[in-house]
Amino acid sequence: MLDNHDSDPGTGRRIRQGRHSATAAVRVLIITLALLAAPVPAAKGGPEEATMPIIELPPPRLAGELAFEAALARRRSVRDFAARPLTLAQLGQVLWAAQGITGRRWPMRTAPSAGGLYPLEVFVVAGQVDGLEDGIYRYRPAGHGLVHLKDGDHRRALARAALGQGWIAQAPATLVIAGVVARTAAKYGQRAGRYMFMEAGHAAQNVYLQAQSEGLGTTAVGAFKDSAVQALLGMAADEAPLYLLPVGVPR
Repeated sequence: MLDNHDSDPGTGRRIRQGRHSATAAVRVLIITLALLAAPVPAAKGGPEEATMPIIELPPPRLAGELAFEAALARRRSVRDFAARPLTLAQLGQVLWAAQGITGRRWPMRTAPSAGGLYPLEVFVVAGQVDGLEDGIYRYRPAGHGLVHLKDGDHRRALARAALGQGWIAQAPATLVIAGVVARTAAKYGQRAGRYMFMEAGHAAQNVYLQAQSEGLGTTAVGAFKDSAVQALLGMAADEAPLYLLPVGVPR
């Protein structure tokens, strides 16, 4: 047996290194658990919005006449709309395609989301939708409905905020996709921004394909003044506008 003076010095180093590694692993585990347990910010818009009644939309249709492959082949960006209103069912269908709930046990949505944290919020600027007053609305996936935020036809104001793209004012309604990056950053830190942008792209493509299936058209618009869109829609400070998607019947 070796006494303390005869022991292998490398053994002590290995034991100390092992202890340091274990300590580091525990620290990483603690940080990871803290991030996972961090509260996810809820949808903003003020406490009064949470108590507003929800305008129910027609249930989403889960089967259509147009094959998925045909929708992909025919998808085009549309910037010229006929002077025809959307039906409430059509508006509800494209909103469901963007962020509708599809899960039964869990509130999964139509677009994939990093960590299932769902940072997106969808607003509607409506000016020509049968059965819906002109105004600005927030889509509520839970319950598949709309919260009425502001009265009036704001399509021209939205077009001005989008650097004067007048064709936006022709569309019966425009979906505005916004994001709250803090919801994703609670788990993914600095990568949250890119994950949120990816998710917005998923949602926008869903709208494109659903619009095609409905005989409608849209174009993803990214050129706009963020502050002007935020002010017009009354967004919370942490809600960043990402996409405008004017929807209507192609001329």
